[in-house]
Amino acid sequence: MSKRTLAMKREERSFWIFIAPWFIGFICFTGGPILISLLLSFTEYNVISSPKFTGISNYLLLFKDRLFYKSLSVTLYYTVLAVPFTILTSLVIAVLLNHRIKGQSLLRTLYYAPSIVSGVAVSFLWSWLLNPQFGVVNSVLYDCFGIQGPGWFTSSGTVVPSMVLMQLTASGSTMVIFLAALQSLPADLYEAASIEGASGFTKFRKITVPLISPVILFNTIIGMIGALQIFTEAYVITKGGPDWNSYFYVYYLFDTAFKQFRMGYASAQAWILFLLIFALTLVSLWGSKKYVHYEYDSK
Repeated sequence: MSKRTLAMKREERSFWIFIAPWFIGFICFTGGPILISLLLSFTEYNVISSPKFTGISNYLLLFKDRLFYKSLSVTLYYTVLAVPFTILTSLVIAVLLNHRIKGQSLLRTLYYAPSIVSGVAVSFLWSWLLNPQFGVVNSVLYDCFGIQGPGWFTSSGTVVPSMVLMQLTASGSTMVIFLAALQSLPADLYEAASIEGASGFTKFRKITVPLISPVILFNTIIGMIGALQIFTEAYVITKGGPDWNSYFYVYYLFDTAFKQFRMGYASAQAWILFLLIFALTLVSLWGSKKYVHYEYDSK
């Protein structure tokens, strides 16, 4: 056996040794639970007794469940509001922070920092800021403008928009991705546009947006996946209220699994959510073909 062959075998052995912890962890904590949840979705299982195979009865029952439709509609409503809001604000802030100004690095850090804070801590912060009795926001509205602030999390009409507003402190990662994309754009196109007399907004609309369209699509899909799995805000602040108007799908799944101990039914809920996310992702990719440009031809 040649030295080259021995070296390749040693490399291969080293590869498997180094990847083994991740591979074992994936099987035990990700791949295994996913497969088990699929099997449990066809059973009636309450943790205490053994699972009983029930076929597709969990899925049939799910589509007759009024809370299923309520939680799904609330989640979709939040997603429709939160994703465009997050994308737009993150892009605008990334464009502003892409200009060379004094304290640029500090401003970038300040905007990104809240996105690495625990979601529980951020939820407690916003529940204080938007408290209708002693919250900072309502106090400023009343003291400075004489406006009586809304109930925010205590009102059925404002609870979901209030949670969308919370995305201002959670979109730092999206902003960083946009900022990286903006810094990689070719300067010659902007110089040519300036010579032709194009305004800043025209350059943004005709050059920036088309060139970063793949990044916009990526952030949109990631944001949609995250929005459909919203849980922490409702669990910490509203407990699904008022009047079930923040009873998000994953919150309902949590109640089913860990309060009612209906693990089979909760597993069916999880797989319906997976199929919904998968379908919406495919639709997004299919619908983006006309608007997303993946190549830049410098010639």
